[in-house]
Amino acid sequence: MEFVSTKNAPAAVGPYSQAIKVNGMLFTSGQISLDPATGSIVGEDIVTQAEQVMKNLMAVLNAAGTKQENVVKTTCFLANMGDFVAFNEVYAKYFTEKPARSCVAVKTLPKDVLCEVEVIATVEA
Repeated sequence: MEFVSTKNAPAAVGPYSQAIKVNGMLFTSGQISLDPATGSIVGEDIVTQAEQVMKNLMAVLNAAGTKQENVVKTTCFLANMGDFVAFNEVYAKYFTEKPARSCVAVKTLPKDVLCEVEVIATVEA
């Protein structure tokens, strides 16, 4: 088991890792729209926040030696299912391989952000 960490994505805001590699698989923690340099929330709308979430995820994938084309499953959390269409427009730019996905609305996300995404990806040896 290998812990993955990068300064190009926000540091964990709790007792967890950005990601863990095990047996050729990468499991990321959920990423929210935090600026890695400042720790501040980026944006107030779903499009801006989703873009930052994707940038953070791409940084973690890169640090782990993999890429978005190797993502096999995503789990997406939205604070408001009314943001589903706008969120999907951003998501579709990054996940062109169309991995399996769950997308659910939740009551509240950390720091009251509008979305959070976690992924499972393969990591080539």
